[in-house]
Amino acid sequence: MRPARAAEVAEPALFELEMFGGGVEKRYRRARPEVEEMPWGTLDVSHVPEADLVLARKAWTLAAFQEHRTGIACAATLRALMECRAPVDLIAMATRFPLDEMVHVELCARMAMEIGGGTEVVFDPDEMVLDADPALRPLVRAAELVVRFFCVGEALSIPLLRGTWHASRHPLPRAVLGRIVRDEAAHGTFGFAFLDWALPELTDADRVHLGNHADLAIRSVKANWDDLSKRPRRTYHDGDTLAWMETGAYLELAGRSLAERVIRPLRARGVPISEEAAR
Repeated sequence: MRPARAAEVAEPALFELEMFGGGVEKRYRRARPEVEEMPWGTLDVSHVPEADLVLARKAWTLAAFQEHRTGIACAATLRALMECRAPVDLIAMATRFPLDEMVHVELCARMAMEIGGGTEVVFDPDEMVLDADPALRPLVRAAELVVRFFCVGEALSIPLLRGTWHASRHPLPRAVLGRIVRDEAAHGTFGFAFLDWALPELTDADRVHLGNHADLAIRSVKANWDDLSKRPRRTYHDGDTLAWMETGAYLELAGRSLAERVIRPLRARGVPISEEAAR
């Protein structure tokens, strides 16, 4: 066996999922029975053009991958909350978030399987999320992660998921998206609750640091929107089982939600957001 190197570089990995099964799966099912209660097997895509099916499979596979990344972000934030001795009830609230995200991973992955199977996603295991700077004091580390992952990422996801849920027409994707929307509601408000507790202990320099990281998260989100705007558009019709929120409407809602749900409440709490990020 060759000795491990101090700075081993992870090999690119293929995003694949599995269930352990047995008693472990049974306990998981008891904790979140709504997964099995979805109307699986009711989605007829026999009339859907192949090109549309491929786009839908990619969309649900990427959704599963992004939910997996969010689970990592939630777990990293939970550790930081404990390290900074956040209020017990806030920490307790956050303990449910990683489980929520794993449920969402399964839901999105099973949706991809319902329409023909997942598509290939290759990723770098070392680059799933950006950790907080370890040189910072614990409170600022926690606040940095909360701002990026919750005050920007999760707060923005709520109206977008709700809009996509309303646009869906078939009972199965409506049930899946509705479950995710209900879970995410608590995620989106958590970040600002934490900030309201932490702000008295944050210096002006700390707030500038948080603003810089909010800008970083916003730029990343906008890069995804730019990519989305360049993708092929689908033509929707009555009875379309793959109906999704039309791209133009999605991007319009995204811009409005960013201003109202992210930038405004952060600035109201003294976290400076650059004009470039706000445009």
